[in-house]
Amino acid sequence: MTRADDPARDAACGAVMDWQRTARVGLPEAVYAPGKSAAQIDAIVAEARALGERLLVTGLDADKHAALADPAGLDYHPRSRTAILGGITPAAEAAVAIVTGGLADLPAAEEAGRTLEFSGVGWTCFGDVGVAGLWRLLERIEEIRAYRVVIAVAGMEGALFSVLAGLVAAPIIALPVSVGRGVAAGGRAALSSALASCAPGLVAVNVDNGFGAAQAALRILNAARR
Repeated sequence: MTRADDPARDAACGAVMDWQRTARVGLPEAVYAPGKSAAQIDAIVAEARALGERLLVTGLDADKHAALADPAGLDYHPRSRTAILGGITPAAEAAVAIVTGGLADLPAAEEAGRTLEFSGVGWTCFGDVGVAGLWRLLERIEEIRAYRVVIAVAGMEGALFSVLAGLVAAPIIALPVSVGRGVAAGGRAALSSALASCAPGLVAVNVDNGFGAAQAALRILNAARR
């Protein structure tokens, strides 16, 4: 029987990359590391290098990153579990505000931020402004209103989503995260709060999907440019 981590089978079942995605829809190809072996990720990175393509890897935990045969040139960020091949071009301005309820929300927030950076879009983090101490958010609200898109990141009951959507005119993307316990465990309460919000125009992505939240922000920004 072939082992699950057999390199020969990894090679036979190799990834088929969509290097034309940016030209087609304006969003770059990326690699979701969970479920892939280190050898499969190595092969994808090698293909990108050979073609001169830049590459974003998400969900890359520290152990799998350490197991890569050739991590040279990969800019790895442990907390967001992202790696970037090809470097980051600094943005002239920050177009997106990423607002977090607490510091525990930073891994997903920074995944969103790194995804934006990969596409050359700047962002500013407004961290630990959850509505349990509403004054923290209200002290920063005028700054937040200056951004073209806002990604709101929260776990627990996810109250931040509705509050922001009632105070800010820019598009609000709710990013629920798996922070909390009991009925809030796994981010289910925060996701339900985002989906059931009475604040008009609020949109949501799946739990812990910082990459998806950033991709939604990029689509909005791209449409505005056109």
